[in-house]
Amino acid sequence: MKAVARMERTGVPVDTELYRRLVANWDSLKEDLIAAVDEDYGVYEGTTFKAKLFADFLSARGIAWPKYRGGALKLDDDSFRDQARRWPELQPLHELRSTLSGMRLTGLEVGSDGCNRCLLSPFKAVTGRNQPSNTKFVFGPATWMRGLIKPPEGYGLAYIDFASQEIGIAAALSGDELMAKGYEEGDPYISFAKAAKLVPQDATKATHKPIRERCKSVVLGVNYGMGPDALALQAGITPAEAKELLRLHKETYRSFWRWSEDIVSAAMINNEMKTVFGWRRKLGQEPNPRSLMNFPMQANGAEMMRIAAIAGTEVGIQVCAPVHDAFLIAAPLDRLDDDIVEMRYIMAKVGRAVTGGLDIRTDAEVVKFPHRYMDERGKRMWDKVITLLDKSSKVAA
Repeated sequence: MKAVARMERTGVPVDTELYRRLVANWDSLKEDLIAAVDEDYGVYEGTTFKAKLFADFLSARGIAWPKYRGGALKLDDDSFRDQARRWPELQPLHELRSTLSGMRLTGLEVGSDGCNRCLLSPFKAVTGRNQPSNTKFVFGPATWMRGLIKPPEGYGLAYIDFASQEIGIAAALSGDELMAKGYEEGDPYISFAKAAKLVPQDATKATHKPIRERCKSVVLGVNYGMGPDALALQAGITPAEAKELLRLHKETYRSFWRWSEDIVSAAMINNEMKTVFGWRRKLGQEPNPRSLMNFPMQANGAEMMRIAAIAGTEVGIQVCAPVHDAFLIAAPLDRLDDDIVEMRYIMAKVGRAVTGGLDIRTDAEVVKFPHRYMDERGKRMWDKVITLLDKSSKVAA
């Protein structure tokens, strides 16, 4: 809780001037934004999203979409987010819907010093992870809004995340040496493809991208207990192909599957689960086995984040916020590189402590004043918003 208080006090620096312009012009911008984005989709009538038009759009492009039993399209944010990851051309439409529904631009908490702060809600999730407000936290709303994050003059920011954290945790805790080897090689998805003999041993992400993407869906999906139908939809393949990929995963990583089945069985018997360092989850009535399968990866990932937050803030690093499996840190430019090295060292050491010795890699994305942070998934939408904002300002002038 001390570490949480330090992070909440530090906050995330934002471009206050630009944020105020967006707030002041937001009502007039929304209709123009819908029109600008919908040029590529044709799924709006005025300001209303039409499911029938969207269904026609998907059919014309051969995009499979999850449906309810009655046949209606699932249009919730989770479904849109998952599909946008599979079909990047849908990302601007997802960003638009996230921007317009359930999110208010004016909801961000921005202090007089230009920093976004909100309650990080530690331990709120059953896994022990934080759950800050999606409307008040700058990393919560539509992805394009992360472009508001900007270091003050003389400062830089670094977004440091655990690379494929859940896969590394699964490999280490299950004792599956082949899965651990694949993680250590740097690309667990192409490693699975090689181990399952789906690609030659000299294959890379560049040479076998389509197969790698399918294997990625499997490797990530099994942690959530994803079945062949859901996997087929996620990967854009037939249920028969998905079923075969799942079979290959079980044949390839037998130790992992035995461990996964054992921990679920033990949880059902003991009515609880716990992490390496003791975070406990009591099972309620009729627990979801898929949720139980994913708990060790998510909850032990939360252990890593907690310990790294404690260590990082105690050595004096300005940790702005935790973001699922990553930290945003700030530092004066003359100290930034040293703080990045220190934070990555801490995160690596914590990773080894939780996994029992497996190195959990980290990546660092650095932004220095006067540049701003930008999530690539939201860049197209950001460009549209800023273009419309500049156009609106010129008209007003």
